[in-house]
Amino acid sequence: MIRPATSDDMVKLAYLIGELGYPTTEEEMKHRMEKINSSPEYKTLVKEKDGKLVGMIGMILGYHYENNDNYVRIVALVVDSDYRNQGIGEQLMDEAEKWAKQNEATKLVLNSGNRRERHTAHRFYIRRGFEAKATGFYKRLI
Repeated sequence: MIRPATSDDMVKLAYLIGELGYPTTEEEMKHRMEKINSSPEYKTLVKEKDGKLVGMIGMILGYHYENNDNYVRIVALVVDSDYRNQGIGEQLMDEAEKWAKQNEATKLVLNSGNRRERHTAHRFYIRRGFEAKATGFYKRLI
């Protein structure tokens, strides 16, 4: 079952974000989700299997300055390492595409780090029809 994330999911969401490479406490996750849930442009979905939360996808609806199209940016996608390669990522991506179409978005976009542990994810995105088309730049302000 795929459903919207709830306040009862914070422990498992923190665990999953840790699996993504960003160790997180339950309190930190709760704080983040309060901010995220305050904006209607965000959507967080989770996947349950056998009564356990095993994956999540976080998205934001965006608007272009250069054209009239909407887009959806996937800002987080992770499947519990014990449940990978079972089609869960595919199911979450399918839901992202549905939400994008419901919001009249013409494309999905995402960033994925260039670290070695992300190479499998990159191949997954390419199989899903994504193209590597941009170079990202980041500047830390704190």
